[in-house]
Amino acid sequence: MKRRSFIKQGSIVSMALATGLHATDFYKPKVSSLTILHSNDVHSRIEPFAQDGSKYAGLGGAAKRASLISKIRSQQEHVLLLDCGDIFQGTPYFNFFGGELEFKLMNEMKYDAATIGNHDFDAGIEALDKQARPASFDLINCNYDFKDTIMHDVVKPYRIFQKGDIKIGVIGVGIALEGLVPQTLYKETQYHEPIARANKYAQMLKHDEACHYVICLSHLGYKYRGDKVSDQDLAAQTAGIDLILGGHTHTFLDEPTLLSNKEGKPVYVNQVGWAGIVLGQMEIQFEKNFKKKCVSCKPQLIK
Repeated sequence: MKRRSFIKQGSIVSMALATGLHATDFYKPKVSSLTILHSNDVHSRIEPFAQDGSKYAGLGGAAKRASLISKIRSQQEHVLLLDCGDIFQGTPYFNFFGGELEFKLMNEMKYDAATIGNHDFDAGIEALDKQARPASFDLINCNYDFKDTIMHDVVKPYRIFQKGDIKIGVIGVGIALEGLVPQTLYKETQYHEPIARANKYAQMLKHDEACHYVICLSHLGYKYRGDKVSDQDLAAQTAGIDLILGGHTHTFLDEPTLLSNKEGKPVYVNQVGWAGIVLGQMEIQFEKNFKKKCVSCKPQLIK
């Protein structure tokens, strides 16, 4: 052992003994934590469900969701707030205001990004564009091609977020619009197969951009019996994605589903139902070498 290294290590041990600490405490890996909050299929549910004795009586509501988000942000240092589409359609608020209120409330809650659901086209692509342009968060989708539409410069295929030492890549994918949405509403928007597109951008984010964590915001649906592409298919047939946050099927999960990607590596899939009844919360820890693990998932009932 070199003299300088010996003196340095001896000083550390002496300090440990003097302060009552064990010497190995100085060599514990640094741990950073990322809190991921997510919603899906809120469907213009601005107010809580009525107190009428029904299944969801008193649950949800934008004000209570905003309060919960604010509380979590006050407790956690690095927070990412995401939405998985179908922001629009479902209450008279959308019929009267065309999505303006939904986007303004998301601005107030400081959403970081959202993907696009099929119902977000329900007032037409012009109306979606009108609400998206002043939004403080990004719309992300990599398998809808908007190049011949009014939204050609609005939707991004991915975004990169820096939270402390953690670099996070976020992509988005959407369901085939044909058969779900009249073509007159989405105009010249072109749909591309989502698995190939997601794989392309996930690989780019992981390897070219050196992201430590890659999230896919999906509006494909959790699982199907037939050959329709689902989040579970997406997880199994791609590489580079660490977490898929889903929507469309209104699936309530008590905890994320753990699957393996095409390289045998773990992928989590999560979804939190619909109508803003639940806010998803996942805590991801990164050690000094950015080895990651999901330490908890606490879906928060908004009541």
